[in-house]
Amino acid sequence: MIEARGLTKRYGGLVALSDLSFTVEPGRVTGFLGPNGSGKSTAMRVIMGLDHPDGGRATIGGRSYHDLRWPLREVGALLETRAFHPGRTARAHLAALAAASRIPERRVDEVLEFVGLAEAARRRAGKFSLGMCQRLGLAAALLGDPAVLLLDEPMNGLDPEGIRWLRNLLREMAGQGRTVLVSSHLISEISITAQHLVVIGQGRLLADTTVSELASRAGSLEDAIFDLTMGQIAGSRS
Repeated sequence: MIEARGLTKRYGGLVALSDLSFTVEPGRVTGFLGPNGSGKSTAMRVIMGLDHPDGGRATIGGRSYHDLRWPLREVGALLETRAFHPGRTARAHLAALAAASRIPERRVDEVLEFVGLAEAARRRAGKFSLGMCQRLGLAAALLGDPAVLLLDEPMNGLDPEGIRWLRNLLREMAGQGRTVLVSSHLISEISITAQHLVVIGQGRLLADTTVSELASRAGSLEDAIFDLTMGQIAGSRS
């Protein structure tokens, strides 16, 4: 389980998160939605301990990320598309991560096969396409067989077959009782991938509900989210 309670984060005069609270339950895919600049990536970075909040707290299984003994085995994250040394091969990148977390090396080949990069394992990752980089990032997130997954825009760069594969993967992970939080600007895809939604705008919580309930408010999920964000903008100007 992921819990965010009263998260506030400022960058100078910019308020990126404002008293943001939500819970991501295990056993379902939770979509994390909001317009560009809404604070989704910042919230994920705070959960992962990469940014320190000015207020509030984020926990994973009741503990902060920094308190996890073996983070890669407990939390798998994809926050940046090219979070690897471009001169390393895909296999070398994963092997280094595995060694640091005492994960058996055989797991490296397992995840490379699983994400469809087995044939490119010995190629330098710096030459990968965006879609291949996303698959390598997913391989790193899955390396420790974690119970919690945080994925920021993982569908970017994937072709339709890749998106379908990822959709099935996320559902399978959640079906195994894992906690899955995934952000995306592809609202139509999230509507058929996620069961629950957390929607934010200007760093504030706008909705924490099921996909079907939110979609029913305006006839479609896209219209409901548009109404939420435009209503917030109008409110901030009044």
